[in-house]
Order: sequence, then structure tokens, then C-alpha cells
Amino acid sequence: MHQEGRTVHHARIHPQTDVGQLSLTVSDLNRSISFYADLIGLRLISKDESAATLGVAETPLLELEEHSGAEPWPRGARSYPGLYHFAILVPTRADLGRWLTNWLRQDMPLPGQGDHFVSEALYLEDPDGHGIEIYRDRPRDEWEWQDGQVRMGVEPVDIRGLLEAAEQASDPWTGMPSGTTLGHIHLQVTDIEETARFYRDILGFDIVARMPSALFMSAGGYHHHIGANIWHSRNAEPAPDEHVNLKSYSIVLPDRSSFDQTLERVSEVGIAIDVSESTATLRDPSGIELQLTVQEA
Repeated sequence: MHQEGRTVHHARIHPQTDVGQLSLTVSDLNRSISFYADLIGLRLISKDESAATLGVAETPLLELEEHSGAEPWPRGARSYPGLYHFAILVPTRADLGRWLTNWLRQDMPLPGQGDHFVSEALYLEDPDGHGIEIYRDRPRDEWEWQDGQVRMGVEPVDIRGLLEAAEQASDPWTGMPSGTTLGHIHLQVTDIEETARFYRDILGFDIVARMPSALFMSAGGYHHHIGANIWHSRNAEPAPDEHVNLKSYSIVLPDRSSFDQTLERVSEVGIAIDVSESTATLRDPSGIELQLTVQEA
């Protein structure tokens, strides 16, 4: 059954809400710039001695801040609240195939993979252990919904088909194409129920898929803008300063009215918030910093 999601009783965030950009700390700025520019295909927009911004065309997607010599993000059985992965959404299947072709041509190993029914995704890590997903969506009319929940799973990706789609398109790889965005972010959190209350009941996202140890939330019938799990971070303390980390990420609302309405819900429950013009900074129950912003006209 196809549907955009059932009626729920919480105040809902604007359906045109998106993930904006994120900020990471890294241990070697120049090494990370080379990785994200040469292998991922982002464009260097600005740089100073300790920080850089990368994106697509003039649109920033990723901010990097150097903490020289910091330890990698732990990916093992025990970790901290923060980033599980951030997800770069490319416009077409051929674009995903072009990215993979370029990655393999540089003698990089085949990435992890998952056909999630709503999307085809490839998984890797940057030099500091930050998780990255690069994916393309299937058309929305192919997504399956039942009782407000979207059907997602994990099957092998048709790697040969991806490479063939890129070859048939015959356009050369010149970096991430126009229209590439941050499609979603997946967080490591300390408690699933507290996370659900914050993102659903206060910010107004819909929970579109859940299990005891993870949940997926979206606006406007998307398969998910925010994922959260406790697989490695249940009841964990904040990451020590010596580790690289997710500094913050942004949620972009389409207009001032929806921004103000969301801020009002946050203020009503007494969450500390720092508001400056069209940006509001706050923390979720796991201590992860996020900014609510208004889309630029």
C-alpha cells in the first residue's frame, strides 16, 4: 500500500523540512580535505588554518574543524553519542554509479552496501572513522507504506547494474553533481524513548520505522531525515575531548513561520536554546548539538 503517512496527533514539523549541513572535527585538515574532494567529490568552498567548508557548487554541506592528533571515532562494540553516519544523496542511479566508478578507479576497496527498498546505498568511513553513506532514492511511488510505516530492509546492491548505469550515461565524473544534498543523518543516541519524545513530540517529526534499538524519523513522507540507534551508545557518556566528533548538524525549515512554530514548542518544554536571527542552537537528549535554521530565499 502506498501512502504519505497516517494522521498523527502531535504537532508536525513543516513537510518541506530538510537536513542542511553538518560540522565534524578531524585530526588532519589537509588529509580530510583531500579525501572529501578527491574521493567523495565535494568542492572546497573555503579554508583557513584550522577549518574548511566543502559542498556542491556554492552550497555548503560539510564543515571540518581540525583538532590536531585527535583519536579516531570509535566504531567498535562500545562508542559514544554522536554520528553513526551522514548520508549524501545524489540525484540519479547513474550518478551513484559514476561515484562508485571513480572510487574504484583510485584503488579503493568496494564499499559496504545496502539495498533498502526505498534506496540504494554505499557505506564507507573517512580517515577519522566518521561514517558516510552515499545513496540514491528510488521514486516515491515505489516506496511501500503500511499504517504510517515505510518498508525498509537490507539486501545486496546490484553493483554491476550501478556501474552499467554510469557507463550508459557516458558523462565523465567531475565531482558530486548539481542537486546533491545531505539526504539524512543517522545518530548514535543514549536512549530511544527520550530521542523519540524529542524529535517527534517536540520538533514534530514523524516516526516512520522503528525497532527496539533504532528509529527513523521524517518530514513530509520521506523515508527518513533522521535515524537514531543505541547499538553502540546506550546510556553512554559524552565522547572524551581527545576523540574527533560530530560538532553539530542543521535542520532547515522552509520559512520563518514554521521556524517560529518549532521554536515555540521547544521553548514550552523548557529546553535551553540560543536564538540568533534565523538560527537556533539546542541539544537533543543525548547532548548532540543541532541548529534549526530558515532556508535562504
